[in-house]
Amino acid sequence: MKLAIALAAVSGLVFPAAPALAAPAPTPSASAAAPAPQLVARWTFDAGAVNGQVSDASGRGPALTTRTADSGAVRFDTATPSGRYVSFPAACATTASTCPRALFETASVANLNPGTRLFRWSARLQLTRTQIVGSANVMQKGVANTTSQWKMQVGKTNGKAQCVVVGAGSKQVYIARSSASVADGQWHKVLCQRSGTTLSVSVDDKPAGQVTIPSNLSISNTLPLRVGGPNFNTKSDMYHGRLDDVYAELG
Repeated sequence: MKLAIALAAVSGLVFPAAPALAAPAPTPSASAAAPAPQLVARWTFDAGAVNGQVSDASGRGPALTTRTADSGAVRFDTATPSGRYVSFPAACATTASTCPRALFETASVANLNPGTRLFRWSARLQLTRTQIVGSANVMQKGVANTTSQWKMQVGKTNGKAQCVVVGAGSKQVYIARSSASVADGQWHKVLCQRSGTTLSVSVDDKPAGQVTIPSNLSISNTLPLRVGGPNFNTKSDMYHGRLDDVYAELG
């Protein structure tokens, strides 16, 4: 009897509901991959020059204007699977009173002023050590000692590909050099990349060298992009080899 009464009493009790289990925290989704840099200019030279202008193949860049001095000229040839390429005037003897020179130029445009963003510039080139006088300047925008700059060149001493940057407000020059020479008479694709704190150079799609740069290094200037030489000074670092597929990408 007492057991029955006890059970009845228990059955009448109201117990608080058990707290609901907290919903599991959502798993953080993987960070979205950084967008690939966008092609902003490309000159393949396949169509040659029309009225001295080499058209841009990307649909986003300006045309290159041919500039010459002392009867210099560029020659468009066809001998590679990728199509036509351009040849620059040969190097002159040190005793020459005049020296034929030629380069391509385009006015400054926003997409060629990367600031601190990811930026790539690339070209396919063919030259030998004997064709290098000073440094063989493949392409350059800006001047190291007066404005910011990005540049590609081939060094005279060892024939290595060099990617160069100088930040606005600074005269510090940063150079990423390839581990091996590209001045061997063979075609090579050289790619320079500035990404965050790294300036790197690749040769034939393989990493070839890098250097650390400041994360806030900014490249922006109003100077033209020049391909094949920095200027027409008497002792200038003109490029005297063959060149193809010059392009820039901005991220």
